Amino acid sequence: MIYSKLTSKFQATIPTEIRKTLKIKAGDRIIFEILPDRSIVIRKSTLVDVAHLKALEATVGEWGSKQDEEAYRDL
Repeated sequence: MIYSKLTSKFQATIPTEIRKTLKIKAGDRIIFEILPDRSIVIRKSTLVDVAHLKALEATVGEWGSKQDEEAYRDL
């Protein structure tokens, strides 16, 4: 088992073994995915992370109304 201690600012160091496995370095972005059983998946974000975009897809549907089309048509 690999662990890391949480600081008072809610930050944690990603242990070396995890960094090597994910091939991450300073400046890289990582994604935290919360699964239904409340477990967490951590993965390195790619330039265009398809899974991340799919997760966002459900949040942009609210802007698809006829009124929005009319208001933003010329943009």
